[in-house]
Order: sequence, then C-alpha cells, then structure tokens
Amino acid sequence: MPDTDIGQAVITSNTQEDYSVPTETTDGATETKENEYINQDWSQQFGYYKEIPELQAAIDAKATWTVGKGFTADPVTTMFLDTITGWGKDTFNTIIENMIRTYYIGGDAFAEIIRDSNDLLINLKPLDPSSIKIVADSKGRIIRYEQVTKNKIPNKIFEPEDIFHLARNRVADEIHGVSMIKVLENIILMRNEAMSDWKRVLHRNVDPLWIIHADTDDTTKLAGIKSNWESARKDGEVWIVPKGVVTPELVQLAQGASLNPAGWIESLNQYFYQATGGTDIVIGASKDITEASAKIKYLAFQQTIEEEQLYIEEQVRLQLNIVIELTFPASLENEALSDKPKIENRGMEKESAFQPNDMVAEMEGRR
Repeated sequence: MPDTDIGQAVITSNTQEDYSVPTETTDGATETKENEYINQDWSQQFGYYKEIPELQAAIDAKATWTVGKGFTADPVTTMFLDTITGWGKDTFNTIIENMIRTYYIGGDAFAEIIRDSNDLLINLKPLDPSSIKIVADSKGRIIRYEQVTKNKIPNKIFEPEDIFHLARNRVADEIHGVSMIKVLENIILMRNEAMSDWKRVLHRNVDPLWIIHADTDDTTKLAGIKSNWESARKDGEVWIVPKGVVTPELVQLAQGASLNPAGWIESLNQYFYQATGGTDIVIGASKDITEASAKIKYLAFQQTIEEEQLYIEEQVRLQLNIVIELTFPASLENEALSDKPKIENRGMEKESAFQPNDMVAEMEGRR
C-alpha cells in the first residue's frame, strides 16, 4: 500500500509575474568621433507591409491622404517640379508619396538630390533605406550618408545636402526615425493567429476529424484501412466493412461549446487602427456607425494628416529650398462648425418656455 498521509501534501508554485515593459534608451550620438545607424530590420518590416493587408492599407492611406490632391506653388516652382521624374516615370507627388510610405515602414526615407553643373536641383531619386548608413558626429549632427554596396565596391559617400531625408517621429537625440511596425507587431500577430485558428475550425466543420479504431495492429492492414477510408470520404461514398473490424469515432466540440473569435478579431481591428493613428472609415470599412461618430473619427484623422503635411512642407523648404503647400483631400471642419449653431439653438428652444409673442400677450392681459 502506498503512503497516503495528507500531511505530506505539497503546494505547487504558480506565481504569475505582473506585466512589464522593457526599458529603452536612445541610440543617439556618443562621445565617439563618428556614430553610425543603418536599419537592419528593413527586410522584416517590408515583409510585414507586403504580407499584411490591413497594415498595407493603413500605410497607403496615410501616404495617399498626406499628398492629398497634390501640391500648390507659384507658377515657376510648379513648372520646375513638373520636370522631376525620379526613376523616369515618377512625378514630384509620387516621389513624396513613396517616401511617406517608406518612412512608415522603416522609420526613414531617403532620396538622392541630383543637381546639374550649376548646382541646381534637377531630380530626386528614392533610395533603398536598408542600404543607407547615417553617420553623425559626437554632437549628434549628421556629417554624411553612406550607400552600402552589396559587393566589394567601396561605399558611395553623400554629403548631408545631397540626400533628401525624411525621419518619422524622431525621438530625443536619436539620429533616425521610428518605424510604425514595431508597436503594431503583437496586434498583427494576434489577429492573424486568431484568423488562422478560426480557418481551421471552419474547415473541421466541413471536413471533421475522425478516429478509426481498427481491430488489428498489422501495418499493412492499417495502411489498407487508411487508403479505403480516405478514398470513400473523398468520393462521398459509404465504406462497408465486416462488423468489429473498424469503429469510427467523430471528434467534435462539446455540446453548446462556442469558439467564435469574431468579437476578438474585431476588437483587434479597432485596436490596430487606433494604434496607427488612423481610422478604418477612410479605407472603406462598412459597419454600423452613427454620422456623428464618423465625423469625429474623420476629424481626428484629419488632424494627423495636416500635421504630416506641415512636416513635409517644412522639410521640402529646408532641404530643397522649395516652397509648396499640400492640399488636404476633403475637410469636414466647416461642416462640423456649421452644425454647432444648430445644436445650440435647439438647446435654447428647449430651455425657453416663452416666445416673444407670448410675453406681449401676457402683459396686455394684466392691463
């Protein structure tokens, strides 16, 4: 008989650690003469953009809406910018849109500034951000860019004024921008894992899992049973066997069990667009939402786009010495303001029980 003394019972240790966020430090310039940064994660970040449709849609919407209806400038500037063709088929608008899309993916976007013999700008050529090394001095000022080659050819050196550089959400003393991908990674993974799991569940509803109890352990006979069973199921036929040879058992969920993750996936969708600083309304989402809520979401999105337009306009002026103004596609600000007096008047009507004519009639009655 085993010893079953209750006094010998032990309690397992199942302590759970509180959620914590790892600490971060800036990778700004140090006391060393030269400080370098190159985006080593571009391939992974670009892979997310290529493979995750909601991420691609969110980034493309940001780029498209920031460029808006294009730029406005004086006639001379407009005529000059119309001559910029990038890789040969670009326009100034598509180059800026490309760079916005790029810095959302990787944090930084670079374009080579090409000048003629008179040092006048004649073209902008977007570059691969994974090949551009930023080099700053000990004070954190950029002193050059290096285009890292994929062979033994020495790196191509660019002076700071030869590269048009857009850095997204630069923080503190860092010498580079911040990618959107990192903060979205967990949301993307959770959402796609939930969708993949639900795909398997739906597939099992159509093609359920069976366990076959075979009255044999002979591998040849088991292989024959497997082949016959798969053939019968594939063709939708009935497989008739001698009694007791095989006993099929259907694997299914318990009665009343529910694993529908639709609510969880929708919550992740909302969290995703909240984290991107955008809204699914602008990319054509169709769901029940009030007009007032849609306007508020749109106006919040509009503020982020107008801020981005201001950044682009300033950088074009500072780095290219060109003054432009980006046009926002469609604003609801005036409409929202025009709704305000209507709401206030409605409230005044409810608060006031007397109308002017009623007051006059009352005074005459007292006389």
